[in-house]
Amino acid sequence: MSVEENKEELGYTQYEFMVDQGQEALRIDKFLVNRIVNASRSRIQTAIDRMQVLVNGNPVKANYKVRPSDHIEVKVDQLPTELKIEPEDIPLNIVFEDEHLMVIDKEAGMVVHPGVGNYNGTLLNALSHYFGVSVDHEGKRPWLVHRIDKNTSGLLVIAKSDIAMAGLSKQFKDHSIERKYWALVWGSPEEESGTISTYIARDQYDRKRYTTVGEEHPSGKWAVTHYNLLENFHFCSLLECQLETGRTHQIRVHMRHLGHPLFNDEMYGGEKILKGVVFSKYKQFIDNCFKILPRHALHAKTLGFIHPLSNEKMKFESELANDMLEVIEKWRTVSASNRFA
Repeated sequence: MSVEENKEELGYTQYEFMVDQGQEALRIDKFLVNRIVNASRSRIQTAIDRMQVLVNGNPVKANYKVRPSDHIEVKVDQLPTELKIEPEDIPLNIVFEDEHLMVIDKEAGMVVHPGVGNYNGTLLNALSHYFGVSVDHEGKRPWLVHRIDKNTSGLLVIAKSDIAMAGLSKQFKDHSIERKYWALVWGSPEEESGTISTYIARDQYDRKRYTTVGEEHPSGKWAVTHYNLLENFHFCSLLECQLETGRTHQIRVHMRHLGHPLFNDEMYGGEKILKGVVFSKYKQFIDNCFKILPRHALHAKTLGFIHPLSNEKMKFESELANDMLEVIEKWRTVSASNRFA
């Protein structure tokens, strides 16, 4: 086996391998962990999920077994230390904190973890300053148990100890964590409640987006979202979405799949008028709403879990962010008055 070249670009390191003739059949994730310095299984798995591991030009799953003469191309995220995480004095809205964990109510606009295009101003930068410690090469201490999107507001839990990380991670894996989001979407689902179950993978035409795919897709991951209609504003509606799984962009992808993208979700087609009338005053109303809420309308409202040390059942609720609340009130007023009927 030969390593042809190790290239670096902003936020990524690229590798190319040609598998030797005498190579035994071995899962590609194990193969790459053994051959890339500082490449943990989680980093390799992330690259595979993002279709950044290609064998003979095609993306593969983690259980693919390498064969002699396979040409392997890999692009892995640079480590947080390579991205130069620095402590930053950024205010945090801490809902709860004890020796082992903390719950934060994140503002929209804050990235959770540094990455390409977002090297500072992140939650990890803020936590590093708050705790007075450096973030290690896996983005740990404090540990990120889960993430929410940059422009999603609301609750997330941070583990401060190994035992808390293990306990919370198991609950996420077992789908026993309670996570409910409020979403303002275009239109209204035919059924007031339902479940969306699909496979989700990175969009091959736009690497920043995700999309629903068939079961046979090499990087597809099973995703389940339950929803309930809270209010119907005729042209928009307010839904409560409960995550059973936690895939990247899951609610945003599932709402688009359902035909009801999130209001002002530019990435998934919600940034234009999808329901309503042709009146110019209606367009002005929508434009005004977009100015008030310059992001997708999604808020992580409820977070519940069992404390990994005390076994106490914990549940937290977050008030809607002001921008989202103001737009919902506008829709509520318009709907009640039949102004654009």
